[in-house]
Amino acid sequence: MPIYLTATGLHTPKDKITNEELVATFNTYVDNYNRDNAAAIEAGEKVALQHSTAEFIEKASGIKSRYVIDKKGILDPEIMAPVFPARKLGEELSIMAEMGVDALQKALDAAGLKGEDLDGIICACSNFQRVYPAIAIEIQNAIGIKGGFAFDTNVACSAATFGIAQAAGMIKAGLGKRVAVVNVEITSAHLNWRNRDSHFIFGDIAAATIIEELDIPKGYEVLDCKLYTQFSANIKNEYGFMDRSEYLAAGQDIHADIKEPVTDKLFLQEGRKVFREVCPKVSEIISTHLAENNIDNQKVKRLWLHQANINMIDLILRTVMGKEADKAIAPIAITEYGNTSSASPMIAFHEHQDGVESGDLGVICSFGAGYSIGSVIVKKV
Repeated sequence: MPIYLTATGLHTPKDKITNEELVATFNTYVDNYNRDNAAAIEAGEKVALQHSTAEFIEKASGIKSRYVIDKKGILDPEIMAPVFPARKLGEELSIMAEMGVDALQKALDAAGLKGEDLDGIICACSNFQRVYPAIAIEIQNAIGIKGGFAFDTNVACSAATFGIAQAAGMIKAGLGKRVAVVNVEITSAHLNWRNRDSHFIFGDIAAATIIEELDIPKGYEVLDCKLYTQFSANIKNEYGFMDRSEYLAAGQDIHADIKEPVTDKLFLQEGRKVFREVCPKVSEIISTHLAENNIDNQKVKRLWLHQANINMIDLILRTVMGKEADKAIAPIAITEYGNTSSASPMIAFHEHQDGVESGDLGVICSFGAGYSIGSVIVKKV
């Protein structure tokens, strides 16, 4: 039987930070740094930091605001990171699971389902707050699945489309008839908020998608999936369980990053290289995928793209659909939400389906670290 994407759900944190608020904190940090290091800067031993502006951020990325799990810590110039107490695993839900459960419950409600109706859950994200047990299994327990399976998977910003492809493949293989893909992104915790080039990029959110095998059409039929990876160190986050060993080997304090983050372990990217290398490849993957399914590019009604950068979205749209393409074909969510990594194309999909009619074709496409690119062709029922 055909496989359908039948519902989506979002969990949005209550805290929201505007560019103006972010810049005020960042510039205060810059002033403090330059004052405290004035002698070293004067001697040429250190480089003075530069202020940022809300206008610079919007021009560079298209972002005006972002949602986060903790606004207070991020906007404190002495901390500049989210602050939240540890939770006792087994006694209360982890933060990631809590966000995932809320998004998934909303998707289940939209699909007219209960947790026990699911056969499996894939938690597909860029970052996980622990190695094991899997966040997906914690969500599985909390949502009330009596059997089935759950596991975590990480393909950075492409995790949602890779998760959808996995879900569809598992259903085709007979491992279940109904699988949920959950994308929980607490990107504020992996970001160096003191880096002028990237401190404004990310936001926190959780998205959930229901994939089902049905004999009665519903939602969007998943026509085909195409996945691509190529190694690159131009986007990376090297925080991991072996950090302690590396710190000890270097004679460093393993707790030093509590007050002052070890910045080479946080999110880093070579933005210009990523732009030059990723955009053409994404456009190529989408066009090739459509051609493999005998679909003319001009037949596509929507491109729900990863919300990495408004300029990347625009370039991919014009490359795939033509220079004069209607910008409504590739809806924008990054303005309000920022880059939410794996969840971002699902936000665009969730919020921008107006005007899509029965029989219309669309592509959900993600791209990010790896490099990784995922393309999912869907048709509105």
